[in-house]
Amino acid sequence: MRRGWPIAIAGAGEPILTLMAIETGDAVRLAAFDPTGTAAVLLSAGRAATLKLANQRDAAVPDAAVLVDRAPWLDFAAATALADPQHDLATPLKGPFRAIPTASPVAAAAAIRLARVAGLLPAFFTGGVDPDVTITPADIDTHEDATRLAIATRARLPVAGAEDAEIVAFRSPESADEHVALLIGQPNGEPPLVRLHSECLTGDVLGSLKCDCGPQLQAALARIAESGWGILLYLRQEGRGIGLVNKLRAYQLQDQGFDTVDANTRLGFAIDARDFGVAARMLTLLGQDRVRLLTNNPAKVAGLATHGVTVIERVAHALPANPHNARYLDTKRDRTGHQL
Repeated sequence: MRRGWPIAIAGAGEPILTLMAIETGDAVRLAAFDPTGTAAVLLSAGRAATLKLANQRDAAVPDAAVLVDRAPWLDFAAATALADPQHDLATPLKGPFRAIPTASPVAAAAAIRLARVAGLLPAFFTGGVDPDVTITPADIDTHEDATRLAIATRARLPVAGAEDAEIVAFRSPESADEHVALLIGQPNGEPPLVRLHSECLTGDVLGSLKCDCGPQLQAALARIAESGWGILLYLRQEGRGIGLVNKLRAYQLQDQGFDTVDANTRLGFAIDARDFGVAARMLTLLGQDRVRLLTNNPAKVAGLATHGVTVIERVAHALPANPHNARYLDTKRDRTGHQL
């Protein structure tokens, strides 16, 4: 799909849904996929609501699926404008467009999920010629099944501020994402101080001031080292689970005045697409089912509890704002429930 090749998803008991991702397609590939010019466009409900193609009830589930009828003027360029909210202010949409029912709702919902897994915009042409590859929603389930994670290897890794440390790598047979845990200090019979840190290239590596991820990572390492025993889980869930490229698209929308929540939903994704079951699986494999959690995010506490890890104490983890991330931190507090 990331190469621009069509695929198909077969939901149980419903017609097979053929798909071509708009982001990696082009007009020539569209003509080959849809020689009759009748392929409809599949979008997420969050994106469709922005385009006034879905009602607010539909938009409450932003990563649900909405099918848009193929109007005569809906060519590849128009579909690209439908798919990508970065260009909304610069690209007048022709329209009008009309949402229609889909005969394959399970497969359509799976397609939206697959776009997120692939790091692509959730937008497709549907109903073209049969592609060579057909998958099922269960295949996507397996790809995201946290219980498939296993320890791949481990090694001693002294780090700045915590020389007594060990790194443990985790991976599953289906996913290319490799999560890691950094064990600091030695188990002492007490529940470890644990930090769940989602990968942030811009903050962790480049020192971005738009978020607080880099400083939070360094402060968490210091707090765990001070506690004498703890674990940092570094989760490969960039951009709250939507991937690096889509996170940077969200940054561009933030430059247009949208906050982080609205930027994600305008792109067509859930407000937070991370799977904290991954973190719970990692802790379970490390033999830790009772932890002290260093977080301001109640969703992390609930996510661990749902998957069998008890948080006996939530330890607040707050850092000062700067002029570039003050609104971002306010949004986390006011719209996603973060608390001290």
